[in-house]
Amino acid sequence: MSGADEILFGSDPTPGIVAVEAAGDVVRLYQRVDGNIVTQTRPLRRWMLTTERHPFDEARWTQLEGEGFRWLAEFASRDAYESARYFIRDAHAESISYPSAVRQYLIRSGQTLFKGMSFDDPIRMQIDIETLGLNPEPAHNAVIMVAVSDNRGLETIIEGDESSILKQLVALVRERDPDIIEGHNIYGFDLPYLACRAKLHGIRLALGRDGSEAAFGSQLNCMIGYFARPYVPVHIEGRHVIDTMLAVQRFDVGRGELSSHGLKTVAKALGISQEDREVIPHNRIAHEWKHNPDRVRKYALQDVRETRSLAALVCPPEFYLTQMVPDTYARTATSGTGEKINYIFIREYLRRGHAIPKPSPPKPLPGGYTEVRATGVIRPIVKCDVESLYPSLMLTRRIKPASDTLNVFLPALEELTKRRFEAKRKAKELLTATESETASQCKQEAAYWDGLQSSFKILINSFYGYLGGPFNFNDYDAAAQVTTGGQEIVKRIVAELERTGSRVVEIDTDGVYFQPPAGTETEEAEIEYVDRVGRTLPEGIRLAHDGRYRAMISLKMKNYVLEKYSGEKVFKGSALRSRADEAFGLDFISRAADFLLEGEPKKAAELYRSIARRIESGAMRIDEFARRERVTEKTYTSSGKKRLAKAAGQSKVGDYITIYQRADGSIALAKDYDNDEDREYLLEKLYKFALRLKEAFGDDFDALFPRSKARSRIEAAGQQSLELFD
Repeated sequence: MSGADEILFGSDPTPGIVAVEAAGDVVRLYQRVDGNIVTQTRPLRRWMLTTERHPFDEARWTQLEGEGFRWLAEFASRDAYESARYFIRDAHAESISYPSAVRQYLIRSGQTLFKGMSFDDPIRMQIDIETLGLNPEPAHNAVIMVAVSDNRGLETIIEGDESSILKQLVALVRERDPDIIEGHNIYGFDLPYLACRAKLHGIRLALGRDGSEAAFGSQLNCMIGYFARPYVPVHIEGRHVIDTMLAVQRFDVGRGELSSHGLKTVAKALGISQEDREVIPHNRIAHEWKHNPDRVRKYALQDVRETRSLAALVCPPEFYLTQMVPDTYARTATSGTGEKINYIFIREYLRRGHAIPKPSPPKPLPGGYTEVRATGVIRPIVKCDVESLYPSLMLTRRIKPASDTLNVFLPALEELTKRRFEAKRKAKELLTATESETASQCKQEAAYWDGLQSSFKILINSFYGYLGGPFNFNDYDAAAQVTTGGQEIVKRIVAELERTGSRVVEIDTDGVYFQPPAGTETEEAEIEYVDRVGRTLPEGIRLAHDGRYRAMISLKMKNYVLEKYSGEKVFKGSALRSRADEAFGLDFISRAADFLLEGEPKKAAELYRSIARRIESGAMRIDEFARRERVTEKTYTSSGKKRLAKAAGQSKVGDYITIYQRADGSIALAKDYDNDEDREYLLEKLYKFALRLKEAFGDDFDALFPRSKARSRIEAAGQQSLELFD
């Protein structure tokens, strides 16, 4: 292995390790060899890093080269390690230590999981349960069916009495021996439900490779972009539990294209849903099971098929990252990218016997260059962007952390970039294979290379964030150099676009939407034009044609509608698409956008009035104006959420509830609707939905979308008419 390879993948090339488990003072390695599982044990020496030597009993101390965390304490027993941790905590001393013994072992050993394996080499099993209720505690809310599939051809339904179902599931898992168990909301529903029902029957949910039961940990956060979603991890000895609901949220964070992360909605949106897909509301499962059980069986099998397809689509990047990051697959799939880079760097510094620096204190950073220069309906539109702008700047200008004395940062970034371009090239070549006898194999190989390049991309794009984050090798001055350099590059692009006759619409950090100059009408002409603009940039900075659109509705920064030449519309920004919005509002925005793109703004006004009349007359259905709300800790602690807390009742933190506002101003659950909605509130909401498109309608907005009068004031004034508008 080269030096850069050792940095990225660890120094130990052992292939096929599918799991590592701590067992007292040893670790148990599960390795796939010729398709079979081989188990071996290795000694486990827990460790921590400190800034000074402490009087720990049974610690073996090593002084590392350099400053910062320069004392390495290693412990032969877990008790000695835990005693040292308590000492550090009580002394308020600085240290680096990890509760996860598996992570500690992987960092020090240089091993990683799944080396030499493609995504489908491990056995992946999917599980979905059907139940008579959503709460597993009442005795009557039994599990009536479990659908199970895997990537080795298994598809089956487990049925019978509940006790038998649970025992059959345990036996099947032990027989098929999966390395990975996947499920959609498996952390939040399937496994907790199964565990509760097993406990009621006195059955051990012994799904582990060593015969141990599934164990539930303390609440952790899954990092989804800049947001953290709480979840309770489930540990199954020797196996990885992957929740595809969290995975698809991470997949969608940069796209924002999914209206919901429920399995059926996601499968349909991503084109993996079957044409004859059964959809059964949960409150109808019991009825269908009694009167049409085959329909429920089909529904359950389609759930696991879609979960298997969804995992194959959204999980490979995290799987391949696990080949680099010294951690489990389940944690790699939920932790932040900055953490991953930090583990990689700490592993390499310890391998070389070097101290780990302390993080630099935070400083304010300049942001990227963002600006909206034109609003309204603009056509046609081209997007260009700089490929990996910030990583390219770090490489071309040799920007790295000052504390990286071993020069790990830039070689790692260079190797990732080189590998990504090579993986992209191979994926593209394989996808062009046309011979029928090799097309299927080429498609599989292309999926491997595409998953690999996506994993490289995740890390590459995180190197800048790492510089400006709370990590050991951070450097806020270096991060500032990157952002100011990025501003310079994008301003040069904008200037060149305008000099050559383009109309710049929106600038966002590393990309520009613009109306191309006259005569640039074909895609080939657009690509050639962007290439000419790119040739004016410094060496190592690549400008790419990143999309073409028939039209754009430009509203405000990062809020716009794009119309593709196929007719498909893409909505971007929380002003246009929010999962908390009522359905009638989203429908209004979508249809109003159609009218704008057709050049018929008055039809949007007619639509607005039509919806207002439906609200006023009480003709709107509850599903049109109810909205989905997630219950959080603030639901029950914030003084501003008292109405919501009352409606939530006994709902748990993390649950979703569907609510609406009553005429008396209270909040109620949609299931309790009694034709008592607050219509004045809904009229005001309609107006606010229209406001989101104000920039597109320009000076005509107020005339087209007059604000409704308060009905009570109309009646108080004794007016005969209940017209809504001036």
